[in-house]
Amino acid sequence: MPEKKTIERARKAKKEGKRPTTQAGEFVREEMDHIREGKHGARSTKQAIAIGLSKARRAGVKLSPPRKGQASTRTRKQAQRDLARGRSGRKASPTRSAASRRALKREGTRAASRSAISRQSRMAAKKTVRN
Repeated sequence: MPEKKTIERARKAKKEGKRPTTQAGEFVREEMDHIREGKHGARSTKQAIAIGLSKARRAGVKLSPPRKGQASTRTRKQAQRDLARGRSGRKASPTRSAASRRALKREGTRAASRSAISRQSRMAAKKTVRN
């Protein structure tokens, strides 16, 4: 469940007319903070970002799923499910959430390091320049 201040920041961004990706950025930031605090870990920076985007979609941010060819079919379907969950307003099951947290606790915390995030953003920027 996202923190209240994260949801407020995202709402403020929406009110200011910012793009859904900017609104979702707040959730990604929260995820990075959680990893740094040691609440849980992630295998890679990409995974940490994906968790943040999923949280954003479930919180009601109108962030479209990735286009065909950008991500795997499984990822795109999960993004669609997250969007539907955000629209319905139904909360995630506590049992499932606890299981996810337990699994993430076994992961490392380097994914949220400054160098890892920097490396990820550089790679993403390179990709967008090529396409």
